[in-house]
Amino acid sequence: MKHADLKSYHAFIAPWLKAATGEDFTTVALMREPLDWLRSWYRFRLRDDNEDPVHEMEGVSFEQFADGYGTPTGANGANDSGQAATSHAEIGSQSGFLSHDGQRVDRIFRYEDIEAFTDFMEERLDCALILPRLNVPPSVDVSLSPEAEQRLSAVMAQDLALYQAL
Repeated sequence: MKHADLKSYHAFIAPWLKAATGEDFTTVALMREPLDWLRSWYRFRLRDDNEDPVHEMEGVSFEQFADGYGTPTGANGANDSGQAATSHAEIGSQSGFLSHDGQRVDRIFRYEDIEAFTDFMEERLDCALILPRLNVPPSVDVSLSPEAEQRLSAVMAQDLALYQAL
């Protein structure tokens, strides 16, 4: 349940919680700076996959990954030029995850200010929180040319606007 988007929360989790407790719950999320978020996804997707020896990320640079993320795909899985879409970059968006039908998560904290999040949660839960650093992806080159960063910023405009509003 920690990775449920707002749409799923409202459709399934909120009704169950309300039926079980008679209470409404506050939705809470962390949001990463959008370009850093995509860099993290790239590093995560580079990890070794022992179950699949043909790794779809083999030889894919971050710039190629970012361009794949910014390439819209149609129902047939092809992009606007008719080429096969890059499945490794199909990860959705943070704004799509954190909002639905004009509503958004009640409290969104910047990932970079995780202390504000833990302070909020400790106060609400009346207990201390210790968040270990887990699932750290490998360090790799995640630089972009200025042109690629400009293209990516245009694609991520909704995420960037939401992040700036926090």
